[in-house]
Amino acid sequence: MKYPFLLLLVLTFSCNHQKTVFLPEIEHADITEVHDISPIYIFYDETKADSLELNRNNVISTTNWLLNIDKRLTLGQVVPKIIMLQDKKRNAELHKNENSKNYFSCNDTSIQNLGFIEFTPIIYKMNSILPNVSSDYSNAKKKRMILNFKTPNDIKFVTLYNDSIIKNSTLKTLKTDLDALPNDKEYDIVLNINDQLTFQDYITFKSTLSKVKLGHVTINENEFIY
Repeated sequence: MKYPFLLLLVLTFSCNHQKTVFLPEIEHADITEVHDISPIYIFYDETKADSLELNRNNVISTTNWLLNIDKRLTLGQVVPKIIMLQDKKRNAELHKNENSKNYFSCNDTSIQNLGFIEFTPIIYKMNSILPNVSSDYSNAKKKRMILNFKTPNDIKFVTLYNDSIIKNSTLKTLKTDLDALPNDKEYDIVLNINDQLTFQDYITFKSTLSKVKLGHVTINENEFIY
């Protein structure tokens, strides 16, 4: 499916139901086209108890899922819905397609069209123990580091080995700070993210991380939302 048609699909859906999804903005997305899709919408709706409305009508489990999430919602609001959708797809017993993927839809301002961020392998953990004492990692502690994202202007690099802050960063300087990590050892970065951040903040964070192309730095698939 090409972008213009997909963009029309989002707008038509919004108009027919008198609802609008304000997609998060990014620049220079790595993925600019997705085929064989099922769109899912998470609206910002102040009239609802949790300020959101989920619409997943006509979703086909064997297709690629596009989550269109309003950028004004917080992670605390949307992540439980994302987990529920992931579980539904992962646990499907019939009509399962192991090759199908999940993406967040974004407004790529650099091309004035849609861009996508894949999140298929991500495992979100809410109300979980802190990553520095979690037992579900195979890498040695000395290789792991927490990237604690509290606010766009308060991001900390924290070592797992002795739980000490080694660098303060911001969204604007994050890529530069990651690029500056010494290349004499490998790093497995564990994300620890404030649930009061907006979905726009989260997507900007993830987009920045996707631009880091370093052989000695990997981003752990587990993401802790606190």
